[in-house]
Amino acid sequence: MKPSSPREEWDPVVVQVWGDAALFTRPELKVERVTYPVMTPSAAVGVLEAIFWKPEFDWRVTAIEVLRPVRQFTQRRNETSDLPPLTEAAKGERRVDTAALRVQRFALCLKDVAYRIHAQVELRPHATHRAEAYRDQFRRRVRRGACFHQPYLGTREFSAYFGLPDDTPAVETYTEDLGLMIHSVDHSTEPPTTHWFHAEVVRGRMNVPPFGVAVPRATPVGVGGGA
Repeated sequence: MKPSSPREEWDPVVVQVWGDAALFTRPELKVERVTYPVMTPSAAVGVLEAIFWKPEFDWRVTAIEVLRPVRQFTQRRNETSDLPPLTEAAKGERRVDTAALRVQRFALCLKDVAYRIHAQVELRPHATHRAEAYRDQFRRRVRRGACFHQPYLGTREFSAYFGLPDDTPAVETYTEDLGLMIHSVDHSTEPPTTHWFHAEVVRGRMNVPPFGVAVPRATPVGVGGGA
């Protein structure tokens, strides 16, 4: 593989996403679903991977811009109190009686959202192409509106729409210290390890550090309980 120049390696991709509603659940609040006021980096990675993903690279979100004022609404959501392990569900070994085990939970969600995601392609050791090749493939898919599956904004019921970035300005009147926010989750450990960072929106833009602070998911993080 031909090495990338520094500029090629760090040239970011930018995509705009929007939707009627979003729910980026704060994990320390286990009973009721309460959203962060802005999209989390892990949710942004989910949108990027829905559009384009290959095992040769990882997405690293560097910034998220808020393009519409933060507006919230509440709803009651039907959920099940029992979830089978993914392996059992895939094999059909155990069914869940959703009617008998249904519970209603309160949710605080976001309304009429739009974001501009900035991200980098981080190559894995076995990558066969330069970073710019994967970025170009991503941009072509965004231009065509192609995706592997419909991206969503925190939960699958809230679909995300995406397109090329335009000149919509960030909400410059919006500045807020958000405290601890999920950076990413490492599922290769047992139990999974949650990475956190101190999030702050300044004039409508939240910068995301390259790495978060690792905390096992069963460990309290000092903001109301475990992750």
